[in-house]
Amino acid sequence: MDDKTPGSVPEEPNSGYDRLEQQIAWYDKKSGQSQRYYKNCKIAELIAAALVPLTATWLPVAAAIAGSVVLVLEGIQQLCQWNHNWITYRSTCEELRHEKYSYIGRSSEYEGATDEEAKRLLVDRVESLVSTEHSKWVARQESFARAHTKKSRTTES
Repeated sequence: MDDKTPGSVPEEPNSGYDRLEQQIAWYDKKSGQSQRYYKNCKIAELIAAALVPLTATWLPVAAAIAGSVVLVLEGIQQLCQWNHNWITYRSTCEELRHEKYSYIGRSSEYEGATDEEAKRLLVDRVESLVSTEHSKWVARQESFARAHTKKSRTTES
């Protein structure tokens, strides 16, 4: 029989420290991915932009294509928000790491706490960090959607 009680399967750790390690790994991975996507997109955009003046005189169609590529790449970057995600995910990852080392060293808020108190505090602080980052992400998505809706309405008028 499968026990689906929270904390009883590997995907749902039963201690605050396991959850902390999972979150550090997730934010580290997503930050790295966002950084790579952002930088690759920007490099391709710069190359395409540099081709516009070089090809404008001899190959106007190539210049138009290169200009379109710049526009599309910038649109994708604005839609996916890789730069912002890279920075916020890295920041959250580093905050979680700071929490980890404070917990391990029993410094800061953990100083003088019993193991049970420290574990409870760790869970509260980790969940607070993750929840705050998630709330900011949702607010950013909603703000982007509102701005996009306003632009659509303005251009239709």
